[in-house]
Amino acid sequence: MFTSYVQNVLQRCDELAMISQNPDYIDRRYLTNEHKLANKLVASWMEQAKMRTWQDEAGNQWGCYQSPYENAETLVIGSHLDTVPNSGKYDGILGVLLPLGLMQWFADKSIDLPFNLEIVGFADEEGTRFGTTLLGSRAVAGTWLDRWAGLLDKNEVTVAAALREFGLNINNIHNASRAESNIMGFVEVHIEQGPVLESQHLPVGIVSGIAGAKRYKIDIEGHAGHAGTVPMALRQDAIAGAAEMILAIEQAAIEHEVVATVGQIQSQTNAVNVISGNVTISLDVRSLDNDKRDQCIEQIKQKLAHIAQMRGLKVAEHLTHEADATLCHPEIMAQLETACEINNIKPFVLSSGAGHDAMAMADLCPTGMLFVRCAKGISHNPAESVNFEDVRDSLLVLKSYVEQLAKQYGESSELVA
Repeated sequence: MFTSYVQNVLQRCDELAMISQNPDYIDRRYLTNEHKLANKLVASWMEQAKMRTWQDEAGNQWGCYQSPYENAETLVIGSHLDTVPNSGKYDGILGVLLPLGLMQWFADKSIDLPFNLEIVGFADEEGTRFGTTLLGSRAVAGTWLDRWAGLLDKNEVTVAAALREFGLNINNIHNASRAESNIMGFVEVHIEQGPVLESQHLPVGIVSGIAGAKRYKIDIEGHAGHAGTVPMALRQDAIAGAAEMILAIEQAAIEHEVVATVGQIQSQTNAVNVISGNVTISLDVRSLDNDKRDQCIEQIKQKLAHIAQMRGLKVAEHLTHEADATLCHPEIMAQLETACEINNIKPFVLSSGAGHDAMAMADLCPTGMLFVRCAKGISHNPAESVNFEDVRDSLLVLKSYVEQLAKQYGESSELVA
């Protein structure tokens, strides 16, 4: 039934992949010309589905499938249109184009809904250009911080200046907030970015929540020295200390049942014949349980301080990012489970270790997420892949979700037949 619509969704993913600021790989960042071109193209597809379109003051692209009912509430479905450098075609993008395929089906069938259904393509989920994630969805949620106007990209262009060049005004960005709107919920469809669904042989999964994360820069100070002249017992080797600390971090994460990652290691000297005097490592700790995450972090701090004392080092940590865990709304989860059952798909619940726009939107309204299986769990990589059948099943589940929600609102039998 949906073959042509699924083909259209996948073809559009290919077309958007061609809009990139680098000719060799996909790279589409906030407030660039490519961002503007992507919004314009998506808006044209929205208009084909009989949607009213607009770009808000933060650069997010919107389309509304208008209900004929007066004072109708609004359901928002969407994800992001920006990418990391050298990305795949589907991270975020599928979550905009898949519901757009559903809207095209509704439009072709001349089906009315008892609520407005809006699709949003958020402008900056990845944070690649200015280093702070979820700028687009935070503006929509009404949680934009004025200090973000001064964030700098690598060319020392501020967010305020980039907005001006894009044709927007930083002084109007709070107008992107939908805090006063009659929004009843937000649902985000997203590739899983992990291997769980593949291991379960399932096309889709219902997300229970998004892990809260804290990130730190950890500076380890020792004493640089000659590799040949300083005895082992007298060394204050920052790299050796960092190695022991990294293993302690791993063990603490296992004990507390959280995930912790040291993804960056930088040695200031970085010479083959010099004992390292200064090392900086990153630390990323995530969990669906904020208390469990924070308890693990406290244990890590204690372990690192002990190792530093034993080795004659100094250690200091600096918090660089903080986001609490976001739980998906139980009612939306239950509705998505029912939608899976309608399509003879086993409902399967899993959590998200990656951040998503749904985290920001949770400050505005009830939220839910539907994960789509991706090959080998690969994401943020050109090898990112989904298959036709999984996209079709996701579209069917989303259709059933909207239909069941419409039935609750007393929609006509034409829709739910």
